[in-house]
Amino acid sequence: MGTESQHSSGADAWLTALAPVIWGSTYIVTTELLPPDRPFTAALIRSLPAGLLLVLYARRLPARGDWGRLLVLAALNLGFFQAMLFIAAYRLPGGLAAVVGAIQPLLVIAMSWAVDRRRPPSLAIGAGVTGVLGMAALLLSPGAVWDPVGVAAALAGAISMAAGTYLARRWQTGMPVLALTGWQLLIAGLMLLPLAWSVDAPLPALGMGQVLGYAYLSLAGALLAYALWFRGIARLSPVAVSSLGLLSPLTAVLLGWLLLDQAMGGLSLLGLLVVLGSVLAMQLAMSARR
Repeated sequence: MGTESQHSSGADAWLTALAPVIWGSTYIVTTELLPPDRPFTAALIRSLPAGLLLVLYARRLPARGDWGRLLVLAALNLGFFQAMLFIAAYRLPGGLAAVVGAIQPLLVIAMSWAVDRRRPPSLAIGAGVTGVLGMAALLLSPGAVWDPVGVAAALAGAISMAAGTYLARRWQTGMPVLALTGWQLLIAGLMLLPLAWSVDAPLPALGMGQVLGYAYLSLAGALLAYALWFRGIARLSPVAVSSLGLLSPLTAVLLGWLLLDQAMGGLSLLGLLVVLGSVLAMQLAMSARR
């Protein structure tokens, strides 16, 4: 029985890990394919169509008592988070924009410890700190550009997503995963609509590459990735799920190196290995607790 549970937990972790891997490609798609300087429009197009599709497919209305929590979760996990994500993506290199999110697992650990009075395993805490140190090695890589607004946006997004991940597990609504994902995406899109309308410049005539970029962000980056993410939150601990978020900056850095010839020295490679080790260690620590 224990072996079956471990296999199930491992499969859940692997499926959940696909979400941050997909998100890691957001940065290169944004900078290389999308029209410049339209962060709220990108977040809107990413959320609203995917949310409509999932809500129509699931055909499940939230219970009356779930609406307040859905509004908070949609803002933290999607609305505010995606606005900050695209501001960072437009202003920072992909790897650096994602690297700031390395503090997310530590934030979730702190919330679980402070609110639930449950001290995470020492291995999980050490792995979280190690992950931040590994990301720091990437930050020190040649060519890193520190834009204060971009870094602040990435930091705010990490805090928002950490709170959303923690509360999504704490506030179990009983809704199916696809319905829960769809309603959060739809609500977030409606939150972003006035911002995109009033702040961003109108979209120019879009070429095929730009259309495909927006379609990828919506279908893969939102519909598929968030469905996998919320499925993982329902099955794994918030700490284990948030640690998988470190795969997003790893993906962003690797794509920048492979496709954009962004420099990766020995220190960067060491940082990559350290972060991968920290993700594995945190998964093992939380699996042992379960």
